[in-house]
Amino acid sequence: MSLSVESRACGKVYVIKCMGRIVAGDESQTLETAFTRAVQNSNRLVLDVAEVSRVDSSGMGLLVRFLSRIKSNGGDLRLAAPQPFFRTLLQLTKLSTVFKTYDSEEEAIVSFLKEPAGTIKEAAPAGPLVLFVDQSPDLCAFVRKVLNGHGYEVVSSCRLHDAKLLLNAADISYLVLGPNCSHLPCDQVTAELMPLAKGAKLVQLPSGFQMDDAEKAATELLQRIRPTA
Repeated sequence: MSLSVESRACGKVYVIKCMGRIVAGDESQTLETAFTRAVQNSNRLVLDVAEVSRVDSSGMGLLVRFLSRIKSNGGDLRLAAPQPFFRTLLQLTKLSTVFKTYDSEEEAIVSFLKEPAGTIKEAAPAGPLVLFVDQSPDLCAFVRKVLNGHGYEVVSSCRLHDAKLLLNAADISYLVLGPNCSHLPCDQVTAELMPLAKGAKLVQLPSGFQMDDAEKAATELLQRIRPTA
């Protein structure tokens, strides 16, 4: 089975899920492309290898190379749910002392979210912390860029489950729900998230927001977060 990957951001953690073989050739190139994209967004990477069936020496070398690159930038690459053969491989190669492994993807993500401040090198928080939830990665990127430019620290999620992890792990000041925050009805999403939000201000973006002119959308976003601005 050739390698396929699915990538997503969970706040400041970037998750890559692998399915198939991590071996020399097209498979390694596929994973390297995913890694290259990931490190442009985060230095906290989780590699979910639950559905990886084989790893050869070149594939393992690729993992080691990116682990070194990420660590040199003050971050880490952590493995989630390796199969028994993968754990044995890590032990035989002594790489079990280099890679942190976790029994599930969620545990690996939470390990970063619960990390003491200063363990991962990053810029100091710019201001109030905003969690933005929407299924569109592009809209998440747009909102992060706009709010970062106006003094907010922003984490985003395309999945409701990930949003819950982030709310449990951080003191969120604003919970912003995009027009397509989930396949579930908006009121149900609000009911599930607000009890975890610990007093955060809820902001709901209207239907069609993602289709607005960028300048208009940015202005509306800021007005909804800062009504008196």
